[in-house]
Amino acid sequence: MQYGPQAAPDTREPRAGTPAAPTIADVARLAVVSRTTASDALRGRGRVSEATREVVVAAARQLGYSPNRNARSLRTSVTETIGLHIPEFLTSAEYYMSFVFGVIEEATRASLNVTLMSAGHLGHGPGAPQVDGLVLCDPIAGDPVVDQLMSSGLPVVTAERYVGDQESTGVVVSDHRTHLTELLDHLGERGARRVAFLASDTTGEWATTLCATYSGWCAERGAPDLTHRAPFGSAPEALQAEVRRMFVRCPEVDAIVCAADGAAAAILPELRAAGRTVGEDLLLASCVDSSAMRLADPPITSIELRPRSVGAECARLLCEILARQEPEGTIRSVPIELNIRTSTRPLRIQ
Repeated sequence: MQYGPQAAPDTREPRAGTPAAPTIADVARLAVVSRTTASDALRGRGRVSEATREVVVAAARQLGYSPNRNARSLRTSVTETIGLHIPEFLTSAEYYMSFVFGVIEEATRASLNVTLMSAGHLGHGPGAPQVDGLVLCDPIAGDPVVDQLMSSGLPVVTAERYVGDQESTGVVVSDHRTHLTELLDHLGERGARRVAFLASDTTGEWATTLCATYSGWCAERGAPDLTHRAPFGSAPEALQAEVRRMFVRCPEVDAIVCAADGAAAAILPELRAAGRTVGEDLLLASCVDSSAMRLADPPITSIELRPRSVGAECARLLCEILARQEPEGTIRSVPIELNIRTSTRPLRIQ
């Protein structure tokens, strides 16, 4: 699906049986250099010694690597299109939709189209994907689509750092550690002593940072670590089942923090069924703010991640890297904040 000026459907047909072409990542691996160094050596730019350049060129020849049209278009923006990838099974989540709109708005300002990248765009030879650069939202190592995009040789800007083997060309981050700590401290100040954390089981930087921050907070205070994990994108029934297991493990839970977008609102029926009253004998909070958090009964304390701003900043940074206005390796930060609501008013001590 393509958005932006002069958008047109992708009519390319897959070429069945075509072996995967070597990528710049393969060249870098064989030459034992970084992807950036390999790219610079083959394009005759950057601070690369002649000896290193010869090693990279020899590796490229051995593999039969030839820079594709996308790599050569770094300076000229031949396709006038950038690719965008988000977790495909979460395209209805409010955070990701806001992120997409942020990317599209900023790309449109730069007169660029945006194509949503999926497995269908990949695996058809060295000409795919036909874009000038890529934006990846919260990329997860081990996802075959993400891994292939990260190894494509194209400039890639990621929202949060990629924890796999490849390096992002640029990164947009937020300070999740500080704000989750602020949220947990807030719960402690409201009287919570047994705070449970309903985490996502993904390997992305955001999810792992939240888990490490929560576990560290518990260890510093001698509090029990009540981490429970649910699959990324779990249905409400699965989240509610995990809450039932949580209460079996520790009936004295007096606060729950949910990582995933929408999870805190989804478990409200289970909390009521367990005889708990949110904002009175149980505190509830979310690591992702959304309309579901604001409209819940009671409204749920949440961290505002500003996904639209993050998406726009990713597209802006990619455009600036393509135009050589910013160097590869640039890291940008988008501020976030804690929104305190009725769900975390002081506990009623019985």
